[in-house]
Amino acid sequence: MIHSVVESVTDKIRRRSSDTRQKYLEDMEAASAKGTVRSALSCTNLAHDYASASDDEKLILKSSSRSANVAIINAYNDVLSAHAPYRHYPDLLKKFLSEKGHVAQMAGGVPAMCDGVTQGQTGMELSLFSRDVIAMSTAVALSHQVFDGSLMLGICDKIVPGLVMAALRFGHLPAVFVPSGPMHSGISNSEKAKTRQAFARGEIGEAELLESEMGSYHSEGTCTFYGTANSNQMLMEIMGLQLPGSSFVNPDAGLREPLTRAAAHRLAEITALEPGYMPMAKIVDEKVMVNAMVGLLATGGSTNHSIHLVAIARMAGILIDWQDMAELSEVVPLLTRMYPNGSADVNAFERAGGMPFLIRELLDAGLLHEDVNTILGAGLRQWCRRPVLTDEGELEWEAMEGESADLSVLAPAHAPFLREGGMKLVSGNLGRAIMKVSAVPDDRWVIDAPARVFTDQQQVLAAYQAGELNQDVIVVVKGQGPKANGMPELHQLTPALTNLQEAGYRVALVTDGRLSGASGKVPAAIHLSPEALDDGPIHAVKDGDRILLDGHKGVLGVVDGNFEQRLKEDRAPLDVSGSQQGVGRELFAGFRQLAGPADQGAISLGL
Repeated sequence: MIHSVVESVTDKIRRRSSDTRQKYLEDMEAASAKGTVRSALSCTNLAHDYASASDDEKLILKSSSRSANVAIINAYNDVLSAHAPYRHYPDLLKKFLSEKGHVAQMAGGVPAMCDGVTQGQTGMELSLFSRDVIAMSTAVALSHQVFDGSLMLGICDKIVPGLVMAALRFGHLPAVFVPSGPMHSGISNSEKAKTRQAFARGEIGEAELLESEMGSYHSEGTCTFYGTANSNQMLMEIMGLQLPGSSFVNPDAGLREPLTRAAAHRLAEITALEPGYMPMAKIVDEKVMVNAMVGLLATGGSTNHSIHLVAIARMAGILIDWQDMAELSEVVPLLTRMYPNGSADVNAFERAGGMPFLIRELLDAGLLHEDVNTILGAGLRQWCRRPVLTDEGELEWEAMEGESADLSVLAPAHAPFLREGGMKLVSGNLGRAIMKVSAVPDDRWVIDAPARVFTDQQQVLAAYQAGELNQDVIVVVKGQGPKANGMPELHQLTPALTNLQEAGYRVALVTDGRLSGASGKVPAAIHLSPEALDDGPIHAVKDGDRILLDGHKGVLGVVDGNFEQRLKEDRAPLDVSGSQQGVGRELFAGFRQLAGPADQGAISLGL
């Protein structure tokens, strides 16, 4: 039986989305009704597409009405360790598809920013908008209209959300997401965090810090902490878009290539040329989006997805709201402890039982919709299996049985780490914001302190170095929203604020910007909407204003008596003269003008 709150939230989303969802499905049905588009193209169109194919591929494309032409969308580059393994994947996927008599083409490469490289730099101003650029780049690739389906090669931060958004725009086609797995564990995340804090205090130099960082980020594969990249991988499985148990298999593991082969074969089995046709539009519905939110809450996943899931849903005509997440958070327990919500990493999560165990527990507790479509057909219960290799080297899936192999990392639903989810909605006279509570000690969920106001994270760090923040304080960083500068992550603030907290001060962060999925133990109200540059109330906050942030009651606001009156008065334009001026403001002025608020997905595609 599905939990009553999960059912009620799903019903509200369904009613709220009825018109937009119906229009989306009608559009996708019309696209599907045209049949294989390739057959309707002119000979000139087709000749251009076939020109670079091998002779065998040309023969298949010309003569076989049962052979699929598959688009490969690749986010490969050498900057992202997670994406570096993809350099060889296009040739592998072509080989695997040819085993079944199908053809694949590298249809497009999409930009893929490493947020780890750009953290704290002005390039981070391009990060959020890169999601929508990726969506458009993928749409450009698929617009050639010669494909029967797509294989999506992406893992990290904005890349997967952008790929999903474009796949939904071409929702009459099936899409399968193909992971490459996390790097092996390096130094512990807690050790890395301590070194960062020591550097922020000036106790060690850059040489020691670099040695520590390279001990953590050391080889090909996804970074092993539970940030946005690994939250993406969790979501692709729990949404039924990636093969069961495939997300957290290391790049050099024996299972990795068989899983990649199976992904290619499965895509070919669900095109419109086959009886098992399963396009994206039939998979991603209201129930699947609720499952995605439940998975995010149950794992204490990246706060970035409070934005991305809203944007993804809108591409499928589904309107979800932060209030939906807040209601689900009241009943969805926290079942994982992965850094920054604990000391373990995703490799430990995988060894403890990983996604098959997590999905089984949530299904059995009635917290996930089981009756959904997936790339394997109907039913999410198929994701309660883990991949294994037989003695003959063949890939099989076996049912996940028994308990967690490590109760400090992965808990059963009847004995969770927290009885509620890892994310809270806080609201009041400053607007609405997201608070990630899964990593924050319970005695820090309520902070009542005077504000120090900044318009740039470098200003905060300068004040910290000067000792000006050695007090109970709520650091307010405004002018960091989508319309201001692209909404960069402010992860660079975490070590300094953590040091203040460990020195005994009551500290919190309030911002209309973002904070990484790797955010630490300092309470933070982020993604504040409306943003300062959109005349949000945060615009009027001044040094000394007393702010209350209460994660228990879901409250965020200025408690000084004259604040409401100040909001009614005319205010001068936001002064960002002391802020860094980065490439986000220079290059993406058009995007910033179109960008919606964070609580509506910060979409800049003009939807």
